[in-house]
Amino acid sequence: MQALNTPKNSQTRIAVIGGGSWGTTLASLVSRNAQVTLWARDEAVVSEINTAHTHERYLSGLELNPLLVATTDLDEALEGAHAVLVAIPSHTFRGVFERVAPLVPHNAPIISMTKGLEASSQERMTEVISEYCPHHPVGVITGPNLAKEILEGKAAASVLALDDPSAQWLQPILNVGLFRTYHNSDVIGCELGGILKNIIAIAVGLGDGLGAGDNTRAALITRGLAEVTRLGTAMGGRPETFAGLAGMGDMIATCNSPQSRNRHVGLELAKGKSVEEITSAMNMVAEGVKSAPTVVSLANKFDVEVPICAEIHRILEGKADAKRVYRGLLRVVAGAESEPG
Repeated sequence: MQALNTPKNSQTRIAVIGGGSWGTTLASLVSRNAQVTLWARDEAVVSEINTAHTHERYLSGLELNPLLVATTDLDEALEGAHAVLVAIPSHTFRGVFERVAPLVPHNAPIISMTKGLEASSQERMTEVISEYCPHHPVGVITGPNLAKEILEGKAAASVLALDDPSAQWLQPILNVGLFRTYHNSDVIGCELGGILKNIIAIAVGLGDGLGAGDNTRAALITRGLAEVTRLGTAMGGRPETFAGLAGMGDMIATCNSPQSRNRHVGLELAKGKSVEEITSAMNMVAEGVKSAPTVVSLANKFDVEVPICAEIHRILEGKADAKRVYRGLLRVVAGAESEPG
C-alpha cells in the first residue's frame, strides 16, 4: 500500500526548471506521481515552497503539495532526473538552458513549457533545446492551462507533444487527478499553437476593453485561429493540431479568461496605456508582447498573411493608436472564409 507521504512512482525523478506560476503549478501537481525537484533562482521563493508550501508572489492563497522540493542548485535539481521540464520565459530561456544542458542525464526527455519565440534567432524553444542537447528527445507540454485553476483542482486538459517512445511512460506521470494530459506527436504544431494565440488574445482583450460585443470577440477568435493555422501549417505543423487543445482549446482559454496575461495587455491598451506602462506593472511575462515582432517576421518569411497579428504588432511598436486601429482588425473586405482577413 502506498504511503501517504510518498508519490505513486517513487523511483521516477522529474526536474522542473523555473519557479513561475506554471512551472510551480505543474511541479506541485506531478509531485503526486513522482519525485519532483523544482529549480528557482530566488532563494526566498525556494525557502517559502519548502517550508510554507506556498508561492504567494504568483499563486497567492493556494497551497502546494508538501512533497514538492525546491532548490536554487541546478545540480541538485537535475541529478538523476528521468525527465526535465523547462518553464523559463522565452527572453531568458537560452541563458538558463545553456547552464542546464550539461547537467541533463543521458537520454532524459526535455520538455518545454514555454509559449514563446526567441527574438534574436526566431527559434522555438524546442529548437533552442536541440542546439544544446541534440541527442535527447525534445517536446512540449501545452494547451489551455491557466495555472491557478489547475492548482485549485479544477478539471483541465493538456497536450504532451513528444515524438519519441518516452512519451509512453511520461504521459501517465503527467496525468494527475482532474488534470488530463493527452499525447500528440506533432511537436511543431503544438508548440506554435501555444505561441501564436497569445497575440490574438491581445486583440480580443483590446476589443473587450473598448466595449466590443460577444459577436466581435467570436469573430476575432475564429479569424485569429485561421491565421494561427495558416502560419502554423506553413511552418510544418499539421492542420488538425490547431483544431485541438494546443490550438483552439488554448485560444479559447487565453482569449476569454480574466487570468490571461495577454488579454490583460489588450484591456490595458484600451485604456490608453503604453506597452511599457503595462508590462512594468505586471509581475509575470505576457509572451504575446515579446513574440509579436517575430511572428510577423516569420509570416513574411513564409509568405503568409496574418492581418490581425500585423495590426497588433503595429500597436505594440507604438506605430498605431490602439483605439483607432481596432476598428480595422476585421477591415478586409470579406471574401471566402478560407481567405485571410
